[in-house]
Amino acid sequence: MKLISAALTVVVGLTLAGCGSQSDAATGTTRLAVVATTPEVADFVRNVGGDRVTVTQIIKPNVDPHDYEPTPADIKAIGEAAVVVKNGVGLEEWLDRTIESAGFKGAVVDSSQGVTLREEGDEHDPHIWHDPRNAKIMVANIEKGLAAAASGDAATFTTNLTAYTAELDALDAANAAAFAKITNRKLVTNHDAFGYYVARYDLEFVGSVIPSLDTSAELSAQQLTDLVNKIKATGAKAIFAESSLPAKSAEAIAQQAGVKVVAGEDALYGDSLGADGTPQGTYLGAEEHNTRVIVEALS
Repeated sequence: MKLISAALTVVVGLTLAGCGSQSDAATGTTRLAVVATTPEVADFVRNVGGDRVTVTQIIKPNVDPHDYEPTPADIKAIGEAAVVVKNGVGLEEWLDRTIESAGFKGAVVDSSQGVTLREEGDEHDPHIWHDPRNAKIMVANIEKGLAAAASGDAATFTTNLTAYTAELDALDAANAAAFAKITNRKLVTNHDAFGYYVARYDLEFVGSVIPSLDTSAELSAQQLTDLVNKIKATGAKAIFAESSLPAKSAEAIAQQAGVKVVAGEDALYGDSLGADGTPQGTYLGAEEHNTRVIVEALS
């Protein structure tokens, strides 16, 4: 990861002291300035915070969070915020040094607190949001963090949390009902991002093009052969590409295995959400998309 220059760090740190709220000239109110690291976390903050917060989202849609490099704008945003909300579980390896560079003195909310983590070898799986029950824990953590930073708006945050939690429950129920209708439950993806989703909805994870929780690993020739053979042996029907990753390797493996690739507009949202302003640009819309695409392809 590239290092931010020391000179820039000093300048930004000196010029951003004393920030943390933003005034809305139209309403005369003051909103809590919040930085959220990932699209999923940012969407959670917007739903819980409502019109009482201003949210700066660091990682944009369809950007791989595993190898993200912070920018000067990221440092500025963090330095001006009252609260930083992160996914946690090691997903944002760049965040601690960026917070230090920004001279940030506010509160950091780790939305993963209390989530039961999957273990993969000696690593914990950071893709916790793919189980809506974990998402409920995440938004509850966010509500507590926002209320601590802006106690005068605590009642609003609680009301918003209650409403959004009901939507998460509805999503979970709809997903479970959709998967109850199919018998082929074998999933092959671009990388190992759906472990919590697989466990929640009783799917069978066959394998992934990138054999890792992050996206930096590569298939060896033997692993490629093994994956092709496993796809053939299990009767998996498709390889599901992901919106933030190229589909080229998935297409090559699918050709050898004799299965289709689900890509393009039907690519799954594994590490990201869709474009702003689209249904898939929200957590609920992206998860609904994932379930619909998987069920249709495996039916």
